[in-house]
Amino acid sequence: MYFAALLARTQDGWEASDTEFDDVETLSDLSDLARAASLDEDTVILFIEQEDSWFGLVRVEGEEDPRIFVSDAAAAARSSYGEILTNELLGRDADDPSDELDALDLDGTEDGEPSAHDNDHDDDTDPAAEAVPAAPLGDRGILADLGLSEKELLTLNTDALPEIADALGAAEVLETVR
Repeated sequence: MYFAALLARTQDGWEASDTEFDDVETLSDLSDLARAASLDEDTVILFIEQEDSWFGLVRVEGEEDPRIFVSDAAAAARSSYGEILTNELLGRDADDPSDELDALDLDGTEDGEPSAHDNDHDDDTDPAAEAVPAAPLGDRGILADLGLSEKELLTLNTDALPEIADALGAAEVLETVR
């Protein structure tokens, strides 16, 4: 099960955006949602978490390229939203079949159909999945200027979003949308 929320930093503090993620298929879609949540090109943080598996952050400021962090790239790459983030971080083209990883449904509960190339290997490993590290990936300093250092971010495990929001001064706002 996923949890996703957009928090925009304003002059008055953090505000949660009531955003629908059903039609998100690309990083561009995520970035557009984040930009729409901001009134004056403020900082917007997208929080994504798949229960007991991984969490991800996307930071958007104005028209700048989004900054991305995922806590466990290998786990994230096996889910729809996480695949969007890891593909971007690894420079993969989502439209290129040779770069494609088997994805879960958006609720993260189904493994998807086995691909034709799964039977081409003597073992059960997928060559595309092997290239994804089972470790944090992305911009580790994504929140350093907002109160959460790289070191603190790397010590967080699953269910980290409340701790991150607390460090940013946005715990109450996040809790209202959780």
